[in-house]
Amino acid sequence: MQVIISRCLKGSSLRSTQGQNDIIQLGTKKERKDATAIFVLVPGGYAGSWIWREIAKPLWRAGHEVYTPSLTGMGERVHLATPEVNLSTHIQDVVLEITCSDLKEVILVGYSYSGMVVTGVAEQIPERIAQLVYLDAWVPEDGQSAGDLIGPEAGHMIMQAVQVYGEGWKLIPDIPDPRLTLQPVQTGLEKLYVKNPAAARLPRAFIYCTEGKTPDDLPMTRTAEKARSDPLWRYYEIAWGHLVVMEQPDLVTKVLMELAEWKG
Repeated sequence: MQVIISRCLKGSSLRSTQGQNDIIQLGTKKERKDATAIFVLVPGGYAGSWIWREIAKPLWRAGHEVYTPSLTGMGERVHLATPEVNLSTHIQDVVLEITCSDLKEVILVGYSYSGMVVTGVAEQIPERIAQLVYLDAWVPEDGQSAGDLIGPEAGHMIMQAVQVYGEGWKLIPDIPDPRLTLQPVQTGLEKLYVKNPAAARLPRAFIYCTEGKTPDDLPMTRTAEKARSDPLWRYYEIAWGHLVVMEQPDLVTKVLMELAEWKG
């Protein structure tokens, strides 16, 4: 099943690649009464749980459960930042959120950097996950780090900035928003091993933000090209830039509402 959302500021329709490109008006489906979806929304780099606030509110109002864990050393947990915090730390943050809350049938959403995180979570607890959702996110293959995805040239420039501005271990955000914090550089350097066949069988969706792409966004663009033509992926496009979660949260909410109805 593949679905492309063409969502512009003046439109609100879904264009489906299944069948004959039916036009389905967003929000016209009846709310499910037999079950409530459980969302775990993981923030991207430099951010905390606050980034999901305007998305979590309507999901809760629609009857869904929503969890927005912050990752160690970023956002509301920036005071816990150390040079040792790495990708495994962030994976454990989310695994513990899910297991300690005894969540099952989770729709696990990773945004940007946290595509790495949710992939690692799925490797550890696939039995608790109903869907993996990548929102303009990095999707690693076996043995890749975030640094591998962006390539050696961009990685070299980032490491130079870490040495000059980040005391040798801090990634510094390049967006002027006081809510964004440092990010420990080991989160981008640790490689992730993707070998669990149960995780590989999970239903998954990719939401691609089409506007304003730069060379830094190449990992997302490559995954979008793959997901668009791969029947194992459910594919969406949002006609907005990478900062859609902060700038147009309603567009993200509408896609997540659709995914809450999807039985992979």
